[in-house]
Amino acid sequence: MPETHRIVVLGGGRVGSAIARDLVDSAFEVTVVDHDAQAQDRLVAAIAFQQADLRDPAEVSRIVAGHDLAIGAVPGWLGFQTLRAVIEAERDIVDISFFEEDPFELDELARAKGVTAVVDCGVAPGLSNLVLGHLNARFDRLDRFVCLVGGLPEDPQPPWRYKAPYSPADVIEMYTRPARIRRDGVAVTLPALTEPEMLDFPGVGELESFNTDGLRTLLDTCDVPDLAERTLRYPGHREQIELLATSGFFEREVRQVGESAVRPIDLASDLLFEQWHQGPRDYDMTVMRLIAAGQLEGQTTELIYDLCDRFDRSKGISSMARTTGYPCAAAARLVANKGYQHPGISPPEYLGRDEACYQAVLDDLTDRGVGFEIRS
Repeated sequence: MPETHRIVVLGGGRVGSAIARDLVDSAFEVTVVDHDAQAQDRLVAAIAFQQADLRDPAEVSRIVAGHDLAIGAVPGWLGFQTLRAVIEAERDIVDISFFEEDPFELDELARAKGVTAVVDCGVAPGLSNLVLGHLNARFDRLDRFVCLVGGLPEDPQPPWRYKAPYSPADVIEMYTRPARIRRDGVAVTLPALTEPEMLDFPGVGELESFNTDGLRTLLDTCDVPDLAERTLRYPGHREQIELLATSGFFEREVRQVGESAVRPIDLASDLLFEQWHQGPRDYDMTVMRLIAAGQLEGQTTELIYDLCDRFDRSKGISSMARTTGYPCAAAARLVANKGYQHPGISPPEYLGRDEACYQAVLDDLTDRGVGFEIRS
């Protein structure tokens, strides 16, 4: 009989529940932990559920101690302290939490504890990092890599032509955080939303791209001279966001409005939550284009990876949950089955450098209908 692995998913939101559902098979016993009892409604009967306060690091350490592997799927503001708690409990982890802190701050601790910690293992960062790690090892010299990515509604409705697959506050953070990129080997920081460009994406139509801050670990782990990440939206959305930003709606300083003290960004987030909320029938899609250029086997080469994934109506799983959750689940299989063991912090580009790991993740995704069309 094969060994049964006990996996705990910390966070039972859309993505966490999709990961749990994907991992339930004969080799895995899966438990989802969330503070909200209603998170259990997203799960199938084979998945155990536990209600707990994941804001308490001691509680996190206690929970994961009874499992072989943890999945980090908590909100970004909880991500770093949750990752630390799991490492201190000496349990391997695959994490999708988009936290602000540098994960490599925990590298020494993870090495000392003998913990394999795969971080940023979603779609972008995540799948994009995996491909770049693979190409950086494969090319004679990689000169340029650009990731264009966006979660979009299949049926864009005015005025925003957008629905948020996660918290509007996190979307606003992406729209306001300065974009760190690299040009000609030099680190450059630009305002978000800048340098808009139009492109025609097969099967989708005209989209607009603009600078955002999503490269994260790639700026430290890959020496590609030109690196950039750009977000994709339907035309017109960027201008609306820029108008809100320049009008002060995203300011973080407290303003006195009559008898009330408010932060404009909190008010904007609250108002946009209702307008951007993705309901059960708001079908979404994930669009990604990766562009890599350099010298391959002595030839000047440009490769383009296109991905267009859509809402899974048969299972009721959003495209963003699929494209974020399934790379995480694939990496979790590798770590649980000892196919990837690397004590310390491992961003997905580390897995991409290993041909066997890279192919295992892509095969897993292909089996679930998530895949690239590649052309040169």
